[in-house]
Amino acid sequence: MASPELKTQTKQYWQDGFLNGIKVVSPDEATAHREQLEEAERQIGYGLHYHNKVHTVLRSPYELATHPALLDLVEEILGPDILLYNVTYIIKEPQTAKFVSWHQDLTYWGFDGTEEVSAWLALSPATAESGCMQMIPGSHRQGLKEQVTSDDPDNVLLQSQTIEDIREKDAVLCPLKPGEASLHHGWTIHASQPNTSADRRIGLNIQYITPKMKQTKAETDSAMLIRGQDCFGHYETDAPADEWLPGDAGERLLAATRKLHDITGSPNPV
Repeated sequence: MASPELKTQTKQYWQDGFLNGIKVVSPDEATAHREQLEEAERQIGYGLHYHNKVHTVLRSPYELATHPALLDLVEEILGPDILLYNVTYIIKEPQTAKFVSWHQDLTYWGFDGTEEVSAWLALSPATAESGCMQMIPGSHRQGLKEQVTSDDPDNVLLQSQTIEDIREKDAVLCPLKPGEASLHHGWTIHASQPNTSADRRIGLNIQYITPKMKQTKAETDSAMLIRGQDCFGHYETDAPADEWLPGDAGERLLAATRKLHDITGSPNPV
């Protein structure tokens, strides 16, 4: 039976379309996970911003994505059967112009339903200065909004998709300390500003879905069962990382990223 706290959080989630400040790991643990990411970047030879399925080659993101503090809450929202669809580092380097325009996550992912939850776990301080997320409360109840695509090189989104005419005065800042997370619905409108701080803004972005949702934009897709049962079999099975960093980690990450970009209709990374 869910605790009163979980029930309260779930009610807030459905009211606002998001939750903020969920304590997942301690600041010291978050720092250790950051160190593992940055050591992996040194060994692979490039930054891991926006590379998909990182939990299949790195143990750290797998452990965070399957942490009970997240899964217990996601289970209250989605139900007992949970697939881990994707885990991605989203990194804004310090003193850069990179930003994220107003958008909804589910627009381009190809699912035939909305049974999805996105988590964003901070591995460094996410503040107004470093470009933390902003959410529009209640916007998930409006359904799909029209989004205009472009090719802004400073927009972190792969198609620079943007919802125009947003009442920005309604936006709520979602700062996070290292080790804290936010959750948001796939229709919740959100954005973030550039990182003007002196440190990297590092977040681990996690997508959870229910097994009954199908992928409509590709013949094959993959996910990982992390709770309950999958009685549908719509997805090939992702395997969790079982070692520190396999020798072919870079090649595997690029392949996974190209595959997901093909599904979303986005250009391949270079």
